[in-house]
Amino acid sequence: MQLSRYLKIYPCTEQPGRILLYSTKRSALIQIPEATLRAARDGTLAGADRDTLVRLGFLVPDPAAERLEMRDIFVNANRQRRQFNAMVVLNLDCNLACGYCYEDNFRGSFYMSADTADLLVESVIGGQIAKGNAVKLSFYGGEPLLSAELIKEIASRLQAAAQRAATKFMFSLVTNGTLLSRSLVQELIPLGLAGAKVTLDGPGETHDVSRPFVSGSGSFDVILDNVAQICDLIQLNLGGNFTRENYSSFPALLDRLAERGVTPDRVARIQFAPVVKKSGEKAAGDFGNNCVCSYEPWLMEAGLYLREETLKRGYPTPKVKMSACTVEYESDLVINYDGSLYKCPAFMSHDSLRIGTLKEGVSDYRVSHNMDVWKKDDCLDCAYLPICFGGCRQMTLLRTDAIEEVDCRKEFYDASLEKSLRQDLRYPSAKKR
Repeated sequence: MQLSRYLKIYPCTEQPGRILLYSTKRSALIQIPEATLRAARDGTLAGADRDTLVRLGFLVPDPAAERLEMRDIFVNANRQRRQFNAMVVLNLDCNLACGYCYEDNFRGSFYMSADTADLLVESVIGGQIAKGNAVKLSFYGGEPLLSAELIKEIASRLQAAAQRAATKFMFSLVTNGTLLSRSLVQELIPLGLAGAKVTLDGPGETHDVSRPFVSGSGSFDVILDNVAQICDLIQLNLGGNFTRENYSSFPALLDRLAERGVTPDRVARIQFAPVVKKSGEKAAGDFGNNCVCSYEPWLMEAGLYLREETLKRGYPTPKVKMSACTVEYESDLVINYDGSLYKCPAFMSHDSLRIGTLKEGVSDYRVSHNMDVWKKDDCLDCAYLPICFGGCRQMTLLRTDAIEEVDCRKEFYDASLEKSLRQDLRYPSAKKR
């Protein structure tokens, strides 16, 4: 048995003679004596210690086979998958006027028609439910709740079909929260509503500047009232978009949530993210307030600061674990309001990245999406591969207007991973509901 190539080793500064091992492949974190690591390296480790390191993925029988396993991981995952995931864009309209809106350059009064909705339902029933696959939709916009009646129509038909086929159907909402009333949530739950993601850009004085209503009035109080009214009904994910200038104000939002009864036990997770450039705007030089690169120094500082403040208050936030772009999963789609198909909502302004339509089906997108972009020696030999897989294709689009290279996260993880892991050790009680 040999050490996996997909692990990181950090010192235990508070306990000399011991180290932290983290498996990026298995998301396992363990503290062991330095002597145990030396024995693992020279092949003399035995007994319970050896068994533990094997079970957690730190020791593998064949590093070359492990490398091949990582190269083909999505081939095998797609072969075994029995769930269809789709983000359904019901409209490109919105009742907010967020200055940084990623969709700003292509949004408008565009709504999914009844005919397209019929085609969507028929395609999902025939292509997925009839085959026994579970179905999970995420209704998206614009603002999806501007199309609440269409949500009810689509969900009721798919739920009925899933029940007849003895499979599962559920859906979630990606919403600005202004229309997410308790009465509406109670009406949608029997149709399969399981959760919602709502955005709050910091406390009221910060949020209302970045996410006002179209009228110009603030939206924070309306959203917070709704969140407080529905947090006991469904799985609630909260997010917020920060800039270099305003991220330090975001902890005040966490305190405000607690004051309103949106306590850690009523939130599935909270995760803040940087504002990115608008779709169609190529980034170059100093990116200012907008993020197009995961390793900008201010962003690493901001991300770790907000993660610490979130965990400190007991709110759950995602741990570092194996993750990949939705492009890698064959059964993940974005269905636009007009029936066009994409692999990511960030691609909807790029005609060259459309992969088909509901009528025509999915075409071959291996070249256009550069599916093998990370299957090269530098990536396959990198300890961070399982938590990166070439990074985010949206970021490469923003930088170069093409998917010709990886969005390498090595510099980012070199600077931040150890600190994130130590945060998790300090706050073990901040777990998912």
